[in-house]
Amino acid sequence: MSESSNYYGPVVNMNDGHDNIGINHNYAGAQDTELRAAVEELTRLLGDLRRHLTPEQDRTVGQALPELVADRGALRERGLTLARLAQIAAAVGAVGQPAAEAVGRLLALLG
Repeated sequence: MSESSNYYGPVVNMNDGHDNIGINHNYAGAQDTELRAAVEELTRLLGDLRRHLTPEQDRTVGQALPELVADRGALRERGLTLARLAQIAAAVGAVGQPAAEAVGRLLALLG
C-alpha cells in the first residue's frame, strides 16, 4: 500500500544545512515599501532615544528591536510590544516624541 500526501500551499523540506531561513516570497508593493520605511524610521529613532532611557527602558527597547520587521502579520501580533515602545517614548518627554509619533504612524499603517 502506498502512502500519498496532499499539500495545500508552499512546502519546504530542509535536511541539514546551515542558516536555513525558509521561503522568501519577496512580496513587495507600495504598502510594503511604506511599511518598511516606517519600521526603519522607528528603529532609527529608537536607536537615537536609547541614550536617554533608564537601564530597564533600554533593555526593553533592546529586546523589542529585533521584533520590528516589515511584516504586517507579525507586527499585528506584536501590538503589546509597539504599545510598550510608545509608552517608553512618551515617558521621556519631548525627546521621545518623534519615536512615539513613529509608533503611531506604524500602527496606522497596520490598520
